[in-house]
Amino acid sequence: MVMGLTTGLWVSAQVRICDRAFIPATVVRRGDPDVGTVLLKLNRFEAGVTVYTQASSMDEGGAWSRGTGPTPVTEAEADAYIARQVARDPDVWVLEIEDRKGAYVLDGKIV
Repeated sequence: MVMGLTTGLWVSAQVRICDRAFIPATVVRRGDPDVGTVLLKLNRFEAGVTVYTQASSMDEGGAWSRGTGPTPVTEAEADAYIARQVARDPDVWVLEIEDRKGAYVLDGKIV
């Protein structure tokens, strides 16, 4: 997250950004409102699903990694990955974005 911005506020901002762009976004799971990590499930329907996880970057900007691998997976595979991560970290947030057209842009680089 951006320095000084809580996770809960960041997630709320993403939902608002999606709302303004008419992109369905749902907070599937709420984690720690201050420092919880985020799993972002980006559902592109026919093009598959990718789960992005927060990653560290050397600069001050945010970074994401593809938790489900370099290519999109089925929704069942994405949900199984999320379930494993939630079992390991009870403070994790899960934000699902349904973006058939590919209009949503992550707010950091993908590493």
